[in-house]
Amino acid sequence: MNQQADNGNRETEVSDLKIGVIGAGVMGSGIAQSLATAGFETVGYDVSPEAVEKAADLVRTGRYGFDRAVSRKKLSQQDADAALDRLSFTTDFAKAAHADLVIECVPEDLALKIRVFRDLDAAAPKDTILASNTSGFSIAAIASATDRPEKVVGWHWASPPPVMRFAEIVRGPLTGDDAIETVKTVAADCGKNPIVVKDTAMAWGFVANRVYGAMLREASRVVDEGIASHAEVNDLMVDCFNWPVGPFAMVKGASEGWK
Repeated sequence: MNQQADNGNRETEVSDLKIGVIGAGVMGSGIAQSLATAGFETVGYDVSPEAVEKAADLVRTGRYGFDRAVSRKKLSQQDADAALDRLSFTTDFAKAAHADLVIECVPEDLALKIRVFRDLDAAAPKDTILASNTSGFSIAAIASATDRPEKVVGWHWASPPPVMRFAEIVRGPLTGDDAIETVKTVAADCGKNPIVVKDTAMAWGFVANRVYGAMLREASRVVDEGIASHAEVNDLMVDCFNWPVGPFAMVKGASEGWK
């Protein structure tokens, strides 16, 4: 079994890690669900009681929730129940911050993320790894809000998190090997395919979103020029490239959830 050594010379089973998720929206709840399914004790946090309640319902009854996974025989009822036992949602920031790994999943606002990481740095144990699900902000900029830049890493997920194998792991200029290896192992345990890429301050989006952004800009031009409608572009790209959804449907699903 994979192991990592912490600064206290104690060997911690990766499968025994406690993981916090900051933000319980569409992405945060899906990430928390994926982690709990993989066997990790997981605490999802949101400042909004309504968001916490909605997240708890979404992981059970949503399109990619446990109920549908069981009905489609993707997951046994026993495994679903065990995952739910490992998963909790709270409005208590400290409960999510007191973990071995914390994944930030708040809206894509750099100032907000920096505030969250400043608060996490103060609240989390000194050995806690802090990961950001940012879609493209510099990890160096986010890490600068902390006194532990060697433990700050990017872990960009794709929507919907329980389904997509995508795991874009972003190494900041000061990110340590231990943090990278731990996050890679957790991602692999979640059934993802972790690919480590370099941080950049030159352009927003790392790899996936830089390429996707170029495609979306061209798709928008096609619509603006009257060549095809949004729906027709979606259908054509699905039919031609076997994508699960088209470019405009991806934007809607990632922001509003998958119906």
